[in-house]
Amino acid sequence: MDWTSRPAGPLNGVVRVPGDKSVSHRAMMLGALAEGVSHIHGFLEGEDTRATAAVMQQLGVRIDALANGERVVHGVGLHGLRAAAAALDCGNAGTGMRLLTGLLAGQAFDSTLVGDESLSRRPMRRVTDPLAKMGARIDSQEGLPPLHVHGGQPLRGIRYTLPVASAQVKSALLLAGLYAEGETEVIEPHPTRDYTERMLAAFGWPIEFSPGRAKLSGGHALRATDVRVPADFSSAAFFLVAASIVPGAELRLPAVGLNPRRTGLLQALRLMGADIRVENKGESGGEPVGDLVVRYAPLHGIELPEALVPDMIDEFPALFVAAAVAEGVTVVSGAAELRVKESDRLASMAAGLQALGVRIEERPDGATIHGGPIGGGSIDSHGDHRIAMSFAVAGLVAGGPIRIGDCANVATSFPGFMELANGCGFDLGVVP
Repeated sequence: MDWTSRPAGPLNGVVRVPGDKSVSHRAMMLGALAEGVSHIHGFLEGEDTRATAAVMQQLGVRIDALANGERVVHGVGLHGLRAAAAALDCGNAGTGMRLLTGLLAGQAFDSTLVGDESLSRRPMRRVTDPLAKMGARIDSQEGLPPLHVHGGQPLRGIRYTLPVASAQVKSALLLAGLYAEGETEVIEPHPTRDYTERMLAAFGWPIEFSPGRAKLSGGHALRATDVRVPADFSSAAFFLVAASIVPGAELRLPAVGLNPRRTGLLQALRLMGADIRVENKGESGGEPVGDLVVRYAPLHGIELPEALVPDMIDEFPALFVAAAVAEGVTVVSGAAELRVKESDRLASMAAGLQALGVRIEERPDGATIHGGPIGGGSIDSHGDHRIAMSFAVAGLVAGGPIRIGDCANVATSFPGFMELANGCGFDLGVVP
């Protein structure tokens, strides 16, 4: 599926983005392992999260879909999962596969995790190597999926310092730690999002955590609870950038998750001069939330503080678009992790922006982006949902239409993106 994004006038209105993908994955898994019945409100109806729900059903968990965004999970307890009759298909969900690898390492039965073509190219040794230190046995294809997780392996807690900050790896180790003897402690070089830690606490598991560190011990139980999933900040990111760069724009995004380990883009845009306010602050499911109100403001280039990088790793494609239209130069460093996402996002964004006439110098761990006019043209999203949506935003202020190739995977994280975008003033369509 190809899209065309055309220049458009001021954006206005209230944009209700879908539920947080990271929270939805974790709520589904912990609800399945809990004792009792959990109700998930605001569950993201995306392909990634539905894949995780389907995997839990294959493992013997009853999940009722009451309505759009509503799930009732009948927990089977920590040791109540059953062996699946077939391979567990994670689709395009890297979060789902990495977290499930940790969860399945502690089961009494074997499991095989598979994914689509994109996921099958994503590195898994960063998860399987530390799990092996805990006693897990996991076979892979030179560190790539499919992964065969051997059951019946006694796990022991370890103290592990992550070589690269990753919330997914940290979460996989903590989930394996539920089944391990002794304490599991994970230390990060930079703090990452703490969704897993917060949700484990909400489900009643004793856990100690602070920025950059988390510790728990095995031998406890998870108690069912109701989870209200906040709106996904990563989905809101595209509209924050869009309203910041289109003259006359003003958008309100209600009840967005504002986990401080997730909102690096908010700080980065403010450093660039963006006009973004937070109103109606509150809490939902243990997560801070608030309404984001964003108005157009002229942006200027910055040297992005490396301390913000781990807190905005999924939002870099949107940031690159903001940098491309800002006055001056934006320098990004310390972001080598972008090369092992759904696509090599540094290479994908650099190639796409260059095709539209933007001057950008790519480096192994980042890029230098020279702000200026964006032209029309054709780019390839490489099947990466965040690349596709970012260039849909770029089309708002381009000199002509932008044709964006291979956009079908947007449904993995943001179902209904085109309808929401066009509802607030985008001119976005599917190429016949």
